[in-house]
Amino acid sequence: MSSPQARVLLVAKDDRLAGPLSEGLDRLGWRTITARGPYAAIAALSDLGIEAAMVDLVSAGDSETDGLALARRLKAAAAPRRLPVVALGRGPEAHPAGVDIVMAEPVHPAQAALRLEQLVRAAVSEEELELRASTFAERGGRLQTPTPIDTPYRVLTIGEPAPRFLALANALNCMGAEAVAAFTSFTAFDYLHEKPFDAVVLWAGQGSAEALSITAGMRRNTRLFHIPAVLVMERQAELGVSEAFHRGVSDIALADEPPEGVAARVMELARAHRRAGGIRQALERARGSGLMDPVTGLFTRELFAVHLARIAAAARQRRRPLTVCVLRLAERPEVAAARSGGWLDRALPQIGSMIGRLVRAEDTAARLAPEVFALALPATPQLPARAAADRIAAVVGCTAFDGGPEQKPFVVEFDIGVAELVPGENAAVALERAAVRAAPARAG
Repeated sequence: MSSPQARVLLVAKDDRLAGPLSEGLDRLGWRTITARGPYAAIAALSDLGIEAAMVDLVSAGDSETDGLALARRLKAAAAPRRLPVVALGRGPEAHPAGVDIVMAEPVHPAQAALRLEQLVRAAVSEEELELRASTFAERGGRLQTPTPIDTPYRVLTIGEPAPRFLALANALNCMGAEAVAAFTSFTAFDYLHEKPFDAVVLWAGQGSAEALSITAGMRRNTRLFHIPAVLVMERQAELGVSEAFHRGVSDIALADEPPEGVAARVMELARAHRRAGGIRQALERARGSGLMDPVTGLFTRELFAVHLARIAAAARQRRRPLTVCVLRLAERPEVAAARSGGWLDRALPQIGSMIGRLVRAEDTAARLAPEVFALALPATPQLPARAAADRIAAVVGCTAFDGGPEQKPFVVEFDIGVAELVPGENAAVALERAAVRAAPARAG
């Protein structure tokens, strides 16, 4: 009833909710396996590299309490792999212990896929933060862990002051959030650029074009990209739900739903966003640890070797893939000319810094040699890792570097090698395989 490549475990006694969700997630690349009871669910976690679980609280057990208890058992069974657990079907009550986020019905597959992507990334980031802290401690450094933020969640509401939209803003305030109102897209982006927000709520009414335009604008901005956006619309509004989620909407609510329930969903998203942001910031603070390459801010060759061995061991324990990439500066006439004049040495710090900014927070980027860089991508198979390396090379390749007086600016290219860690393989061997594949073709 499943594929050995299943990524998501659905736990439900019947297919009322799980059936359509499973079919939709499969089509979106999140292959699922459905377990009808706790024993089958735990067995699936033991046999497969499941990345996340979704528990139908209504049908997973004899009561909702049983479903929440099962969610906690699933997390324990997957250890040391961090397993995000999504609760399906719960109402607007407070966030229950044992689950990462609650999704009330109806649950659209595109909405679920978006939420799974965010939760899995947060779980992998937490694992990497723990490993990186151990590596730094071993080398006499310290990585500061995320500091809990005790300020109220800040939510930006965007749209005309319709009575039901104002009722939602009031419900958010009653839940302890600071709701800030913006009545136009212009003032909305002014607010978004001035202050940090944990969530955005957009009033669509019967027309969603402007709201979707705002969401699309947020997704094109790296600073605003991760902020969840909830669309509130009239029941009779014409809107393609799949299109909305693919345009960056995080959740859709109807204007005639109880405002307390919608506010609870917004707070769920805000809580998850703040937690994930704290983890990303803690990982990015590694640059100030004093152990990194002072020129580029990347891991040094020695630090990378120690850390790569640690994350390879963790990948085996957690049954997660791990891929390493080597990016070697390609030999080109203009690069050779820049090297001889000393201009390449001036460009390399910027190149290394760009690579460090282009990888995900949970990835490890290193400088192995003056013109050779490496990446370790946790929880990433070889094909998407290759795509990530190609994307980084393409962005750096679009940058023109100073070639000296009376010389044209020069651009750089990379020879790229990628190797996924195979069972029983030493991390250093995988890195060597990637380095060999990054060697110029004419050298072979």
